[in-house]
Amino acid sequence: MSLVLRAATPADVPVIRDLIEGLADYERLRHECIATDALLHAGLFGERPYAEVVIAEWDGASAGFALFFHNFSTFLARPGIYLEDLFVRPAHRGRGVGKALLRHLAQLAVARECGRLEWSVLDWNVDAIGFYEKLGARAQDEWTVYRVTGDALTLLATDEG
Repeated sequence: MSLVLRAATPADVPVIRDLIEGLADYERLRHECIATDALLHAGLFGERPYAEVVIAEWDGASAGFALFFHNFSTFLARPGIYLEDLFVRPAHRGRGVGKALLRHLAQLAVARECGRLEWSVLDWNVDAIGFYEKLGARAQDEWTVYRVTGDALTLLATDEG
């Protein structure tokens, strides 16, 4: 049995969508998942790619993925890597796939001279929190995430907002 990590290609878009849908089911957020192959292709492989994906394969079958992008720390004056999504299919959990994906991102961060690797986790996901803490990650409890979406985003973008 072998684990292979590789950068996603445009041909992987259906697999990426399937993995995203698996993550949405796990996080109980499937009702918010409107990703399509066309949207993913444009966002990941279009004229201006917004994110990168690493696919984990176990014996040639997709086992998981990490979707990430660069951000920038003004205090460090260096880029960082933000891990948007990490998902390992249930059948492949406990085999080191998640750790291998995070190690790969850490290696990319070091190679790209990034100042940090960070991500968010749902507060009810105690298994993931425990896993991340075992790897040396620490919660940033003093920060609160804010988000503007949908009609509120549209309103903010206008003179009315």
